[in-house]
Amino acid sequence: MTKQPIGIFDSGVGGTSIWKEIHTLLPNEDTIYLADSFNAPYGLKSKETIINLSIKNTEHLINKGCKLIVVACNTATTNAIDQLRNTYNVPFIGIEPAIKPAALQTKTNAIGILATKGTLSSALFSKTSGMFASNVNVIEQVGEGIVELIENGKLLSSEMETLLKAYLKPMIDANIDYLVLGCTHYPYLIPLLVKLLPDYVKIIDSGEAVARQTKAILEQHNLLNIEAKLSKNYFYTNASPNVMQSLLGSELVAEYLDF
Repeated sequence: MTKQPIGIFDSGVGGTSIWKEIHTLLPNEDTIYLADSFNAPYGLKSKETIINLSIKNTEHLINKGCKLIVVACNTATTNAIDQLRNTYNVPFIGIEPAIKPAALQTKTNAIGILATKGTLSSALFSKTSGMFASNVNVIEQVGEGIVELIENGKLLSSEMETLLKAYLKPMIDANIDYLVLGCTHYPYLIPLLVKLLPDYVKIIDSGEAVARQTKAILEQHNLLNIEAKLSKNYFYTNASPNVMQSLLGSELVAEYLDF
C-alpha cells in the first residue's frame, strides 16, 4: 500500500496549487491528479451535483489504486467530503478556507474571505466561521467569474484585474488586514492580489497546511512511502490540457482523459 499513489482531484486546474505543496513536502510519493475542468466551476452547482461529481472523481482515483485522496477543492470539501468518508474505505483530506489563523491574528478586527458561492453557503463554512470568527468583521465575497477566467487561460488578464478590483474594494474599505483565499484556483492570483491590495494585508491559503495534514494521515495509517526514488506524477483533465500545462511548466505533462 505504501507505494500506491496519492489521488488528488479538483473542479479544474486550481488544485495543482495544492499538488505543488504536497509534492514539495512528500517528494517520494507518486500522485495522480484529476482536473474536472469540463464541469468547472463547482461553486455554482447544487449540493447534489457536487456530491455526484465528487463520487465520480473519487471512484476513478480508487480504480487507479490510490491509497489516499485529497479533495483539492473547497466547494467539494464543504459539500461532499462527509459522504465520501462514509462511503469509501480510504483516508480523505479536505480543504477549508483558513479562517482560524486570520481571525486569531487580525489587528484591525476585519478579514476578507474570497471564495465560491458553494463554499460560502455551505454548512461547514458556517460552522467554522462561527467557531473562530464570531467576534471579527468578516467580509465575504463570492469570486464569481474567477475560476472561469483561469480555466480559459486568462489568469493575469485585464478582465481578471477589473474583476478583482471590484471584489477587493469592500474589503479594503473595511480595513481588512488578512485576505483568506477560499478556492484552490486563487493562489495563482497572488501576484495580482499583491499588486491590488495595501502592503499591510496578508494573504492566507490552505496549501501548506493541507500538505502537512496529508503527511500526518499517511503516517497515522502507515501509508507513507519512505523509499528514496523519483516520484511518478500524472495529471489528467477532461478538457483541453493547455491551461494546466501552462501552470505545471515544461517538466510535467498534462494529458487529456475522458472521465
